[in-house]
Amino acid sequence: MSTTTTSIEGYKLGKVIIEGKTKQVYDLPEQPGLCLLLSKDRITAGDGVKAHDLAGKAEISNTTNGQVFRLLNEAGIRTAYVKQCGAKAFIARKCQMLPIEWVTRRLATGSFLKRNVGVPEGYRFSPPKQETFFKDDANHDPQWSEEQIISAKFELNGLVIGQDEVDIMRRTTLLVFEILERAWQTKNCALIDMKVEFGICADGNIVLADIIDSDSWRLWPAGDKRLMVDKQVYRNLAAVTASDLDTVKRNFIWVAEQLVDIVPKKDHLVVVLMGSASDISHSEKIATSCRSLGLNVELRVSSAHKGPEETLRIVREYESVMSNLIFVAVAGRSNGLGPVVSGSTNYPVINCPPVKSDNMQVDVWSSLNLPSGLGCATVLYPEAAALHAATILGLGNFMVWSKLRVKALNNFITLKKADKELRGVRNA
Repeated sequence: MSTTTTSIEGYKLGKVIIEGKTKQVYDLPEQPGLCLLLSKDRITAGDGVKAHDLAGKAEISNTTNGQVFRLLNEAGIRTAYVKQCGAKAFIARKCQMLPIEWVTRRLATGSFLKRNVGVPEGYRFSPPKQETFFKDDANHDPQWSEEQIISAKFELNGLVIGQDEVDIMRRTTLLVFEILERAWQTKNCALIDMKVEFGICADGNIVLADIIDSDSWRLWPAGDKRLMVDKQVYRNLAAVTASDLDTVKRNFIWVAEQLVDIVPKKDHLVVVLMGSASDISHSEKIATSCRSLGLNVELRVSSAHKGPEETLRIVREYESVMSNLIFVAVAGRSNGLGPVVSGSTNYPVINCPPVKSDNMQVDVWSSLNLPSGLGCATVLYPEAAALHAATILGLGNFMVWSKLRVKALNNFITLKKADKELRGVRNA
């Protein structure tokens, strides 16, 4: 392939940055900071000892990878993936790759059993077991400890990989696994284990990179190993026939098809009911926080004291069309709104009164001191109302759950970076 004239979907290809067993990575001279990853119609196992051409694999792999990374990007995970580019390629942020594979396991199987004699197959890890392996085909990717990674002092785009960076990647790896595990549960499919890799961008940020496809994980439909649909089917073949390759290909196609609609629908609504239009500023803050977590939200004005019939009519209006519904009551002074709504609906109600410092103790008491038989919660800050709503909706929507977990991860990363920047003894 000529690197001077060839282009894909209008992207002119430059030199080959790196070529692996199943992909080529091209520079994009007209797109600084980006590169193009082109998959091959090739399947390998055993560090390339076993290898076969598999027509159509490149397109299937690219499709699967794109669907996985779009899901992770929507959840808020920091990745190198930008967009799909044709049937067999995608565009990614250019980064220097850390030569470490991060493996997460929910069940003990495969190589883990060989390295940990006595552990029965199917042993469930809770939390998931995490392992790291140094990418070295000649030595069969030896397992590395955290201390070995830190001691290697890898420097990528000016960032030296130390304890802080390992902590960030380990925590990110776990969350990526848990997000995809919950996603696959919606298809009655168990994610058994998977591997990921990280790169460092030119700005020094750590991002999830490379490819995640059916070569990257073990998937057991209905949790049954006999139904496996991943590359282990190929690994297990002593002799490979054309019929065997067709079976592997059908499995890979099935995985890609399952991912098409795996992101849950936004079939929920948070209704922010305010007792007065004067509460709009407080309510808008709740709405902004809700939207940041991927929640649909609508604002309404109604007073349970001055117009109880209208308040209940509004409640019934939403109950008639929504099944995943949460009400947030915004009312100061004597809060009758939250308790009245709570006593009239079986959907969750969250009080978030717009209290002020000079009357907080008096005004918040009406939200806290509820009559018996009512179960509405009370929070004081707009973000807390949105977070509480998200935790409820996240029980049935893995994407909302994922956004909550990513928010916690980002808080962890922010604190790590701040601590790294400030630490150090300051001599007197």
